[in-house]
Amino acid sequence: MKERSFGLIIGISIGVVIGGLLAVVGILCFRYHRKRPQIGNSSSRRAATIPIRTNGADTCTILSDSSMGTESSRTSVQNGIPLWFGGLKKGHVIAASGILEYSYKDLQKATYNFTSLIGQGAFGPVYKAQMTAGQAVAVKVLATDSKQGEKEFHTEVMLLGRLHHRNLVNLVGYCAEKGQHMLIYVYMSKGSLASHLYSEEHELLSWDLRVQVALDVARGLEYLHDGAVPPVIHRDIKSSNILLDQSMRARVADFGLSREDMLNRHASNIQGTFGYLDPEYISTRAFTKKSDVYSFGVLLFELIAGRNPQQGLMEYVELAAMNTEGKVGWEEIVDSRLEGNFNEHELNDVAALAYNCINRSPRKRPSMRDIVQVLSRILTNRQNKKHHRRDSSVAADEVALSIDQLGQPSPMNSEHRRAESMSSAADSCE
Repeated sequence: MKERSFGLIIGISIGVVIGGLLAVVGILCFRYHRKRPQIGNSSSRRAATIPIRTNGADTCTILSDSSMGTESSRTSVQNGIPLWFGGLKKGHVIAASGILEYSYKDLQKATYNFTSLIGQGAFGPVYKAQMTAGQAVAVKVLATDSKQGEKEFHTEVMLLGRLHHRNLVNLVGYCAEKGQHMLIYVYMSKGSLASHLYSEEHELLSWDLRVQVALDVARGLEYLHDGAVPPVIHRDIKSSNILLDQSMRARVADFGLSREDMLNRHASNIQGTFGYLDPEYISTRAFTKKSDVYSFGVLLFELIAGRNPQQGLMEYVELAAMNTEGKVGWEEIVDSRLEGNFNEHELNDVAALAYNCINRSPRKRPSMRDIVQVLSRILTNRQNKKHHRRDSSVAADEVALSIDQLGQPSPMNSEHRRAESMSSAADSCE
């Protein structure tokens, strides 16, 4: 009897111990799942695995989780998708083309219930979001009156995810939930070019910085026109769509977003922003690469004059052009706030380039590749002059000659094409 009681006690004790262990394991599992942030669950960490043009010229590679390996941390940072984003671990990010899907609840929290408004664009409001690691991003909430469906939105996200360049505001995430479509971009801490040109809250942009901004924008547009597959026409180039990062380097925003009324030739209303619109588009309702070139020319004159295109800038330019023949003597339109602190040769070269861009005939306008070459030479000559490397008058003549040749077809040799391809690859990987 005693032996049976003893055995019963031992059995009960073992059962209690096993039950206790199972209870502890259950509690730990429950607490683990409760503490996991939603931004890291299976739905919010999904990423679009898409083809990306890796060298801006010939190849197209499909990247997936298996392609990350041990180098995923470094690759993600290099391609504009930082690992701090949302507090995710490196295994959750697809190298180069991973566009992360976030939950509505996470973005609602990160934007303080969508009260952190920082701008209102053509496609909807933009909010600043503070993510879990303390870093900031910009959340663009697309207008709810859009006819775009879920499939079209995801296709657009995939297309935007292919576009990576140091002079573009790169997409890093999206949300499609509760009937809302949101796009998440790298946050540009210095705001828009327009705010720096017209707001007294910002320090006046120097001439040197204005030329650098022009080159940055040109490189971004060149990538959209010649490096992206398929090519992308921006359709709404203006100073408020040019954003500046912490280092005051310019990046192009609002590219690649399709809007039905902008793409429809038969739309009754003129789309885009008045003052920047190509006259050819107004008559044909068809956007082309040369439409972007025209708008870029207006932007160049805006940088030169510090005057809003919607406030008579182009009439001002045309009056000046009557006296300058489009080449020299542009000093009368320069932003008076610069107080003469600009290089006269550079001014005339940039203004002559801008005047070529706004030619009434699209065929006679330069390509964005031509524009990048001219602006690059202007900045190179500036550096050479500082170091007394070359005779400045010879360098200036070379730039003027290249501007005169804009719009004229000129074959490039294979070596030059190869060099440009390598340059495009370096830019697209940043």
